[in-house]
Amino acid sequence: MRGYKVALLKTYFDKGYGFTSYLKYCIAFFGLASNDVKTTFIIAFLYGLFCFFLGWFLFKIGYIDAENEVINRFNPFVKEMRHQLKNKRFK
Repeated sequence: MRGYKVALLKTYFDKGYGFTSYLKYCIAFFGLASNDVKTTFIIAFLYGLFCFFLGWFLFKIGYIDAENEVINRFNPFVKEMRHQLKNKRFK
């Protein structure tokens, strides 16, 4: 069960990071332009926390389910399975 919790926390961060990944370039540019390492690390740490909480929020509001449904609409295997299940009668 511990592995599941770690994977879930990682997924929250990954989803938030993927959603806002272009911001990392702004942080890197700020770091290069200012040569202020301490402030850049603080901003990067806050960005990491923001990514985690944004990912958590996206899961809680159901955005991830909607995103998966959009992906499934264009997946040929899912289309075929939905067609097969629609025409099949269960007893």
